[in-house]
Amino acid sequence: MAAVQEIQFREPAAQAEQAAQTLAQADDLQELSGDKMVLNVGPSHPATHGVLRIVIELDGEIITKATPDVGYLHRGDEKIAENMTYCQFIPYTDRLDYLAPLANNVAYALAVEKLMGIDKQLTPRCQFIRVICCELARISSHLLGIGCYAMDVGAMTVFLHTFTEREKIYSLCEKLTGARFTTNFTRIGGVSRDLPPGWTNECRKFLNEVVVNIDETEKLLTRNRIFMDRTKDVGVISKEVAIDYAMTGPNLRASGVDYDLRKRHPYLVYGELDFEVPLGEVGDCYDRYLVRMEEMRQSVRIVHQCLDKLPGGPVNIPDGKTVLPPKEKVLTKMEELIHQFMIVTQGVNAPPGEVYFGAENPKGELGFYINSRGGGTPYRLKIRSPSFVNLSVLSHLLPGHMVSDITAILGSFDFVMGECDR
Repeated sequence: MAAVQEIQFREPAAQAEQAAQTLAQADDLQELSGDKMVLNVGPSHPATHGVLRIVIELDGEIITKATPDVGYLHRGDEKIAENMTYCQFIPYTDRLDYLAPLANNVAYALAVEKLMGIDKQLTPRCQFIRVICCELARISSHLLGIGCYAMDVGAMTVFLHTFTEREKIYSLCEKLTGARFTTNFTRIGGVSRDLPPGWTNECRKFLNEVVVNIDETEKLLTRNRIFMDRTKDVGVISKEVAIDYAMTGPNLRASGVDYDLRKRHPYLVYGELDFEVPLGEVGDCYDRYLVRMEEMRQSVRIVHQCLDKLPGGPVNIPDGKTVLPPKEKVLTKMEELIHQFMIVTQGVNAPPGEVYFGAENPKGELGFYINSRGGGTPYRLKIRSPSFVNLSVLSHLLPGHMVSDITAILGSFDFVMGECDR
């Protein structure tokens, strides 16, 4: 239960002082006299960013209890994975955090490759392309998150600014993968295709344009008095609480915890790249906004480095039993035809064992636990979705705040219910 001195009031000064004096007479918010009202927030409410339902108990305008209720978008992805080959499940990862499908593909493929022992065999070009995809996904996700967050607290113009740039990323995705939204680009052992001609130049053009948009967005929000009043010292999460609730991603780093999987446990070529991990100081809604703004700049920096260092060569490992052979060979040679038939019908032959791999996705640590008994289908597959874990702190965080603060707090978390419910 939030201490009295931590309660943030959004009332005129005189009323806030009077309310504080009233609350000071009670040792706990639950002991306040008077009847309490139970109110449903969601699951069909635009401020809940999907189908999140929160049952809140109110004493006047003050929240005394909050119970998140999830599962309205549950699709059974983990059980679906156990009835499919490893390759067949890749399109389903698009539907987890559907704002960053490219990053989901990479995280899942790396987990399967770790199981198969081929994670160290990935070609250099494949690794750089995957990092570019992950960082473009991060920029896209944060653009949407900040745009919607600004709209939640009353700033419509920012939403239009960020969506303009996000549309450019979708155009890049369309040229790279053939799809704008659900990309299905990564493959076990590589990627589905190489970069198309001229794509790197278009990507550089976008990077030069998006930094201008980020600066404009910052001018609109960062020193905006209304935005600051709605977000500063609201939804404060201390380092200890963030760690206790296993939070990850920008929501954890906004509380001052220096933990980024790209730095702590480098994968792909992140260990070769120069970038900073932005941290917050207070852990409030405002810090969570600032961390995401700086993360976009760092992602731009990472993609520039990848484009500069992008090597030539193949994008898939040279193993016909893991990666689909070239189509012209399938149509002309018996061995490649057999390999394609085996991969498509039975899947890649993974050894028995169990692995866990976590990647630094835009929402936090997206992890896959795979238990294999051999063959092309996992015996068990579990997904650690960062949105689900991050939302668990709401029952601790919301009590003591005003009803109007719910919108600001939820928006600052930037969660996706498709990933939360999976």
